[in-house]
Amino acid sequence: MSAVQRANTWEISDSEEESDENKPSSSRVILVQDTCTNESNTSAASRSSSAPPEHSISAAGEKRSSRRTREELEIRRAAREKQRQEKNKLKEEKLQEQQRRKEAAVRVSLLKPENLIKSLTVQIHAALLRDAGCDVLLGTLDGLQWRNRIENQGLPNNSISWTRQALQTEDEAKNGVIEEDQVLMVISHNEFEDMVMSHKTATNQSAPIGDVYEGAESLLQHLYKYLNKTSRKFVTILVISHQQRSGSWDEDDFQNHLETEELLVHLQLYWNVTVNFLFGWQEVTDHVVAVTKALSKRPYKALCGDPDLGFCMDGSWSAGVRVDRDGHGLAQVWTRQIQQLNRVSPALAKSVTSAYPSPSLLLQTYEELPSEEERCRLLADLAVVGGAKERRVGPELAGRIHRLITSQNPHLLLD
Repeated sequence: MSAVQRANTWEISDSEEESDENKPSSSRVILVQDTCTNESNTSAASRSSSAPPEHSISAAGEKRSSRRTREELEIRRAAREKQRQEKNKLKEEKLQEQQRRKEAAVRVSLLKPENLIKSLTVQIHAALLRDAGCDVLLGTLDGLQWRNRIENQGLPNNSISWTRQALQTEDEAKNGVIEEDQVLMVISHNEFEDMVMSHKTATNQSAPIGDVYEGAESLLQHLYKYLNKTSRKFVTILVISHQQRSGSWDEDDFQNHLETEELLVHLQLYWNVTVNFLFGWQEVTDHVVAVTKALSKRPYKALCGDPDLGFCMDGSWSAGVRVDRDGHGLAQVWTRQIQQLNRVSPALAKSVTSAYPSPSLLLQTYEELPSEEERCRLLADLAVVGGAKERRVGPELAGRIHRLITSQNPHLLLD
């Protein structure tokens, strides 16, 4: 239905035609205005009914914005929480690493010889106190402030052994104490002769090795019993003589006797027992002190690991020499090569390499000399710079360097 209302047709009489000639335009304008007004009102009403209200649009926008803000806050909060957890984890790992390093440092410190020797205890069998010379051993141990204890149970007769306090990381400890595997058995000359006779008797009776016979038991039989019970012990027999030896100890009494030699071989091969012949208790004391120091050094050496080479690898002298592509560093390598010889100082090696900057120049000079004697004495008169006195290389070192450069025998001894 059209919203525009059409105007009614007006009938104008002839009498009024002239008077109204000037009005038709105005009346039509009024009708047109009314029509336009109605049309504008209708279009405005239709627009107002179809368009959403402004306050609803703003509310929806605010709702979406608040939702996005909450999501962003949750994401940021989760990121901060994750970062905090990672930071705490790194901090905890760092603290654990510091604790492990601290424990390792403490353990290494406890295993150092100067600290470990304080935990060692020298156990002395009570039977040794019957000899007055044992006072030398006890006095030395007290003077060194080493722990010692007189024991009568659990030790072979006339023996000396060692124990130490166990660390927390050592599981093999028994009641917090570790027994060392070294045992010393101190006997006199006469007691060793009894052992020889006991072994001779057992050999003549064709007894199995290590069997113990009924009757009077000798120290040898006590030793066999002890070794059968404890297989991980290393026993050393110290035979004390009160007669000063010259050269070898009592050759006429022991070394030349077949029975004595048989006993020594038997103990060494079948029981891994060594026999040392000492003069007096002072030498016994020195032996006990040396074994004690060796036992105090053994755990630290085992912890550090023995190097493959038999010399110290620490220090700048043992490091390699860098050689660049342009040859820089070859002179230092040549100096190090000369310095590897025995009794060659850095100054002496430097004097040789300064005169002949490379091995090829020295070899060329050797080849130009006619005789072997001249080649051996080529470097003898070179002056060595450094030191209070004026020195020269000398013929001995000159000959060794000549053999090093010219010899083609890899097994030749240069010194």
